[in-house]
Amino acid sequence: MFKLLYRILHLPYRMCVYLVYKHKLGMFHWSSFIGSPLRVDGGKNIFIGKKVSIKYKTWIASTPITGGDKSQLVFEDGCVIGHFNHIYATKSIILRKNVLTADKVYISDNLHGYEDIETPIKDQPVVQNGTVEIGEGSWLGENVCVIGANIGKHCVIGANSVVTKDISDYCVAVGSPARVIKKYDFNENKWKKTDGGGGNPSYPQNWSLLVA
Repeated sequence: MFKLLYRILHLPYRMCVYLVYKHKLGMFHWSSFIGSPLRVDGGKNIFIGKKVSIKYKTWIASTPITGGDKSQLVFEDGCVIGHFNHIYATKSIILRKNVLTADKVYISDNLHGYEDIETPIKDQPVVQNGTVEIGEGSWLGENVCVIGANIGKHCVIGANSVVTKDISDYCVAVGSPARVIKKYDFNENKWKKTDGGGGNPSYPQNWSLLVA
């Protein structure tokens, strides 16, 4: 009863949010919601699908400031983005369907330049890194950073991890830099520990496995 009453009372506010972002963004489905964002930059380059929820004080941006002609930031259907996230695309970041991020997650496809030791880093240009794709159904824990790397589908990235290299489908990764500690073995239909190097449990001849 309480949930139904809340939804009824909240409906006018949600409609206002929809009307604002329908015109501000490249795409914004009526079933999605953005809660008091910190900033929205390059809105016409941001595309939000169905039933996406972006929580309080998140900064989303898509601006081609590294020399390219265009950029895109895509949230596919069902994504849930935690509080205080910072997601900044200068070329391409795509979150596939049903990605979940905890609070204070950082995702970018770019870096601050630092090569010139005579110039403060804040005054150096932003440089393009690799594009980013987060696979369907994956979960990023609190304080995770993803910088110019791809994450496969149905992955778990542990809290405080820093992802700078690609992680394949069905992996659990932790640490800074992030390393794979578990991978799903479809031969045995269960998760298995790896040696920490991302080994595939389906091919134990290539990796030293520690079976859970």
